[in-house]
Amino acid sequence: MINFDYRKPASLEEALNLRAEYGFTSHFLMGGTDLTVEMDQGLLSPEMLIDLKGIEAFKIIREESDEIVIGAGVTFSELIKSSLIQHASPSLYEASKLVASVGVRNVATLSGNICHAVPSADGAAPLLIRDAELTVSSNVGSHSVSIHDFFQGPRKTVLSENEMITEIRIKKNKAKFGEHYLKLGRYRGEDLAQVGVAVSVDEKFQYKIAYAAVSPVPVRICEAEEVLQGIRPNQPEIEEAIKIVKRSVSPIDDIRASKEYRLYMCGVMFEKALHVALERMQDAKLGKKS
Repeated sequence: MINFDYRKPASLEEALNLRAEYGFTSHFLMGGTDLTVEMDQGLLSPEMLIDLKGIEAFKIIREESDEIVIGAGVTFSELIKSSLIQHASPSLYEASKLVASVGVRNVATLSGNICHAVPSADGAAPLLIRDAELTVSSNVGSHSVSIHDFFQGPRKTVLSENEMITEIRIKKNKAKFGEHYLKLGRYRGEDLAQVGVAVSVDEKFQYKIAYAAVSPVPVRICEAEEVLQGIRPNQPEIEEAIKIVKRSVSPIDDIRASKEYRLYMCGVMFEKALHVALERMQDAKLGKKS
């Protein structure tokens, strides 16, 4: 049995002041899908739980002039239901549908998914290919952090003791584009990724490629992107990009897959995701509905 204090602030200011008071002896509670498991296993013993579910501003997905803004309290189920997310960030929409089970998706949030910073986080690769910006706040102010600088290691982020993510911002893609997120698991249904890959391409054949579950942190493969830039690739260019991917990742052996299998599937899944992204981009140029 863990004894802890519990507060449910009604405002961001109140939540951040509580965090400043208690520091790392406190934990923010939103969905709680990771936090409650770690408490049950004895991995965490917080003195204070700061429940953020009462902060209405966190529950909004909104469209601005050139950005999509996702509040820290938006769940994966809400992302799936959002036509704005489905059309503006298809890979995030697809990744959201592949997170755990319906019950988990109903409470788990995108911000919590990336803050937990496990290498297999489904939300990470779609955010990496869209160069997402995170609004990070504390009791002394807010600033922006690139998703590319956010992950520091397994379960480690740049967030300091008093900070939390309040918004995730994704730039709208002004050109016609296609993107796809593909996840490999051991079986259908609830499972962590053995490999996750997100690929995007626009009408100028500018590519972005990101992986989850095959490095200590989710990772963009910029060198592989450069091989493909400006062309609709044939098999030699695709194979060259796959070679770069395989030397850029560092998968491990674990209960879900061997290192060798993950490396092999990095190439297989990249090629599949690339072809889907290219097809979707072409359909967008032709005005077809996806």
